[in-house]
Amino acid sequence: MAEDRMLRVRALLDAVRSDGRTALTAPEGKVVADAYGIAVPGEELARDVEEAVAYAARFAGPVVMKIVSPDILHKTDAGGVIVGVEGASDVRAAFHRIVENARAYDAGARVEGVQIQELLPKGQEVIVGAVTDPTFGKVVAFGLGGVLVEVLGDVTFRLAPVDADEALSMLDSIRAAEILRGVRGQAGVDRWAVAEQIRRVSQLVADFPEIAEVDLNPVIATAEGAIAADIRVILSDTPVTARRRYTRAEILTSMRRLMEPRSVAVIGASNEQGKIGNSVMRNLVDGGFAGDIHPVNHRADDILGRKAYKSVTDVPGEVDVAVFAIPAKFVASALEEVGRKGIPNAVLIPSGFAETGEHALQEEIVAIGERYGVRLLGPNIYGYYSTWQDLCATFCTPYDVKGGVALTSQSGGIGMAVLGFARTTKTGVSAIVGLGNKSDLDEDDLLTWFGEDPHTDCIAMHLEDLKDGRAFVEAARATVPKKPIVVLKAGRTAAGAKAAGSHTGALAGDDAVYDDILRQAGVIRAPGLKDMLEYARGLPVLPTPRGDNIVIITGAGGSGVLLSDAVTDNGLTLMEIPPDLDTAFRAFIPPFGAAGNPVDITGGEPPSTYEATIRLGLEDPRIHALVLGYWHTIVTPPMVFAELTARVVGEFRERGVEKPVVASLAGDVEVEEACRYLYERGVVAYPYTTEQPVAVLGAKYRWARAAGLLGGGS
Repeated sequence: MAEDRMLRVRALLDAVRSDGRTALTAPEGKVVADAYGIAVPGEELARDVEEAVAYAARFAGPVVMKIVSPDILHKTDAGGVIVGVEGASDVRAAFHRIVENARAYDAGARVEGVQIQELLPKGQEVIVGAVTDPTFGKVVAFGLGGVLVEVLGDVTFRLAPVDADEALSMLDSIRAAEILRGVRGQAGVDRWAVAEQIRRVSQLVADFPEIAEVDLNPVIATAEGAIAADIRVILSDTPVTARRRYTRAEILTSMRRLMEPRSVAVIGASNEQGKIGNSVMRNLVDGGFAGDIHPVNHRADDILGRKAYKSVTDVPGEVDVAVFAIPAKFVASALEEVGRKGIPNAVLIPSGFAETGEHALQEEIVAIGERYGVRLLGPNIYGYYSTWQDLCATFCTPYDVKGGVALTSQSGGIGMAVLGFARTTKTGVSAIVGLGNKSDLDEDDLLTWFGEDPHTDCIAMHLEDLKDGRAFVEAARATVPKKPIVVLKAGRTAAGAKAAGSHTGALAGDDAVYDDILRQAGVIRAPGLKDMLEYARGLPVLPTPRGDNIVIITGAGGSGVLLSDAVTDNGLTLMEIPPDLDTAFRAFIPPFGAAGNPVDITGGEPPSTYEATIRLGLEDPRIHALVLGYWHTIVTPPMVFAELTARVVGEFRERGVEKPVVASLAGDVEVEEACRYLYERGVVAYPYTTEQPVAVLGAKYRWARAAGLLGGGS
């Protein structure tokens, strides 16, 4: 059955192509819809006015009449749609008016007739569609339809194809989800019927890559079903070129030799200070890399006390990585030598490739790399750090604080911001990797490696684009159950929407698609650079929550209100305090304090009140996370608060009670030292902000849900 329907659609699409068209007519769209079980109203193609009258009489009640022309894509713009036509005389008049409007709109347009379509009952108008995204390929879309679609832009996206459950989840992912369930006495829609329209459209575009866009708008959704009033299908006018893909085993093999090399060659190594080749050599040597370091320079015999070689082919034994520190114009010939030597990885620091318009030069090195099986990192990068190997293969400042955070960036400037943040906050890293132009190696390769790397607990990535969004999603889905991924996606534009031929295409701006599909992959998207770095720093520190109940304990009512807002803003849940727990908290706070949630112990309380309430919050199994709000007083100074909090949290963790605890400290400058003390002991704490600690907690919750460690969606 599936094969038969594909054959029918294949024959139709081939015929449209042979006619030199990229847009299907409405009757052709119905053929596609029928083949895939996409529900559409009854309709007929009337080639003259008498056929129109006869066909209209077959439908009980009024009809919709639409121009059918392969040259008129937007029928409404051409005055080619009339709704609610009833009776022979009105049908005749409408037929003539539609044809006349079409002629006036485009005198040369071919008119095949007028479509007579059953008028659907009133219902909720939604849009179901699909587009070909340049990053993610086939993407299915759903949202409110009709005139609302462009006014509200309330649309959600998923990679196609989707299964029934994923399609159903899309109905809950739009801002107006409540409308579909039924509001103010109105019945909700048949959710499974709507989801089935989504699923079938997604399967259609997955089966036929040449379909660029599909638009069902509007789909009339009622309590009894969902029927597409209009279907638009647009074919691509450019062939799809597939990116070369590597197997997981191939990626892990090459990445292991890149990140855990035994031997590194520096092409363009130099004795002259100020040269990139000198900086790379010094960082490798001074950083303590235990493997072999081979300088390559055809004009030197010795560099930094090491024998220099005229060519990389002269280097004895196997080499795992060749670091390039030579001008762009010499890279191709040197890369040929790297290939002949059998070196699996080339780290291309030089700029002067695609980023400056030299696309042919970049294509040349990519071709060389593919010919010899050399994976390319870069070009146009600052290099990379693999701290657990004491490897600093970069011309930037060294960094040697080992830890569990892997950081990547496309930009050198962002890379150095990452480095400075890591140093200031004493964030231990497993790696810092520059990606630059991503001529070959990119985020999905790194995700595949870091997902398996025992030294990496959290991955943070700054990216401006993805070369292969589907490969990234595949790698992310394999990694997220084991460790969190934080992404800062730069560039919130929708420039691609300008050339779209459908409502769906116009709504599929770059950022909207990225946002939904990154969430679908379980990735935590950071709103800014500082957020990305703070999430990466804090996520490994916090234990995984085991439930949704969050309690705020605060010494200041104002902080409690702001912390409550932050909890809500981050999609978290303030616990409804049961009576027995409310009574237990009240036993520790003064009469003018306030139990409930937040628990306001007031600012003048001694350390014992903080300790007693924090202990209660950790002891009660119904509470799953604590948010602490501290107010600087002489009665309980900042370091006293920090020490007692860290001690109590530590005691409970030794007993096996691990709950996320975050803290906001307000006060004089002493709170900064207190926050550092807390952070080093497993409490994510920040001075002068109520938003940041809760945002980090929210990120931990989003990962826990995406990893399947908590109920609910991501």
